[in-house]
Amino acid sequence: MKPSICVLASGGLGYACLEHLLHQGHQVKSVFTNKASTEIIELAQSKKWPLYIGNPRKEAAKEFIERLKTDLILSINYLFLIPERLIKKPRLYAINFHGSLLPKYRGRTPHVWAIINGESQTGISAHIMEESVDSGDLILQHHIPIEPEDTGHHILEKFKQQYPLMLDEILARIQDNRLSLQAQDDDQATYFGKRTPEDGAIDWHWQANRIINWVRAQAPPYPGAFNYAGRTKLIFKWAKTSNLGFKAEDVDGLILKQEGTRLWVKCPNMVLELELHHPNDLENNAYVNMVLSR
Repeated sequence: MKPSICVLASGGLGYACLEHLLHQGHQVKSVFTNKASTEIIELAQSKKWPLYIGNPRKEAAKEFIERLKTDLILSINYLFLIPERLIKKPRLYAINFHGSLLPKYRGRTPHVWAIINGESQTGISAHIMEESVDSGDLILQHHIPIEPEDTGHHILEKFKQQYPLMLDEILARIQDNRLSLQAQDDDQATYFGKRTPEDGAIDWHWQANRIINWVRAQAPPYPGAFNYAGRTKLIFKWAKTSNLGFKAEDVDGLILKQEGTRLWVKCPNMVLELELHHPNDLENNAYVNMVLSR
């Protein structure tokens, strides 16, 4: 008999995995999510699964957790830190799926940080949950290449393909009693924090490759890398190197050229061509000779 499962999930990735578990005939019995994950809420309500919406560390969750009976907890793209009393609830395992090759990139939005830092690969790690962030013995890892044109959204789409495969493999191992664990090397661990839309501001004193990675990591539909031209907020879709000439004494962030929604901006070592995320074409030269600010 398949084990009963409590799913902790958020967002489109969490919903895709929850749907996959349902279609594969797994025994989903309860769900934790956040109020913005409306697809997950609607699915759970349609299946009449016990559903908790909100932070499980709040006092309001205490009674729900006390009533919880499950063989497994699977945490998939879940927004909240998980309290110890919930981690200890399952009869078998509490398992977290994390979007990096642990112990590297513990913390929030690891795939975005990996692109920002110019990594050529990322991955998914399934591990036993502990109260400390993204620690616990490893169960399985899948490597995922980061291509030069990949944005944060592209990596998330790759995750949507790979997460269900990992779920299938791990659940099969559990049913066959052949789950093996490997300790993480904490000496190799790196940590990266939560990002907010306000963190997307470009510093034009950075070298060109840093700015290119910064823009593509946060490209729409993510909130986007941005700057201000006067009082106007400019959000960028992509950036690439340009052969346009410049003077070294020109201030970094100076807009040298504009064609519609494309700007050519000076940074310390070259000029970058950038595409604005804007619904309409802009008048040519509207921003030329302006200096972008944070």
